[in-house]
Amino acid sequence: MPLFSHSHRTSPSLPTSYSSKPLKPQKINSAHPPSRLPLPILVFSLLCFLFGLAGTIFAVSSLRRPRPVPVFRCGRSEDTFRAFYSASNSRQLGDHGGLVERPKILGFVGIQTGFGSADRRAALRSTWFPSDPNGLLRLEQATGLAFRFVIGLSKNAKQTAELHEEVEKYKDFMLIDVVEEYSKLPYKSLIFFKAAFELFEADYYVKADDDIYLRPDRLSTLLAKERTHSLTYIGCMKKGPVITDPKNKWYEKSGHLIGNEYFYMLMVLYMFFLQRW
Repeated sequence: MPLFSHSHRTSPSLPTSYSSKPLKPQKINSAHPPSRLPLPILVFSLLCFLFGLAGTIFAVSSLRRPRPVPVFRCGRSEDTFRAFYSASNSRQLGDHGGLVERPKILGFVGIQTGFGSADRRAALRSTWFPSDPNGLLRLEQATGLAFRFVIGLSKNAKQTAELHEEVEKYKDFMLIDVVEEYSKLPYKSLIFFKAAFELFEADYYVKADDDIYLRPDRLSTLLAKERTHSLTYIGCMKKGPVITDPKNKWYEKSGHLIGNEYFYMLMVLYMFFLQRW
């Protein structure tokens, strides 16, 4: 028996001959044609592309178009003076011209007027009330007080047209949304204070009539004084009985809720002041 035994592993046979002919590439089985995207997916992709393109065009056009001129309004109430200055400065400077939509001032003075008071307004403009927008702006900057004539609406087309001409000439009105009638004067006062508060951040809101001679410098000094109480009313406070007779001019419909007497602010005075809370 031999001491050593040799085991031979079988190896793959190598080619013993070579051919100089190039090998032909094998053909791929093309029994199945290349798959295509379904039609709904193509339509959806196209729609997404169109929406994206439209959004891009809208964004670019929004950035390129000029900024809109702000309208200084509270509901249908409007400050014609600041609307005029905003439009004028926007045409010149291309922006709001530094006007703040709700400026902070010492006081806003609303001169209550009506459609039959054109002569009174003319008298005020010839004395202490500035007769042009620049003068009105200088007075506001010097005293911290903004002055406007406050007027409502009229059912008379001729009166409305005449007021429109006056507004275009002087730009010194606050137009409020109430019909000018004697029976609606309390509503006019309430709407005035609401509009003034919305349009101006003032420390004081002043209601005055259009038949007074006012010293704006002294009014500014009065309002600028320090007061111990944070809420101040300057005017006339009266105490009176509650009128329960329906035939009386001052009949109070809600008298049963008030009692026999009550305190009230007399809003038909020449002037009174309310401090902002």
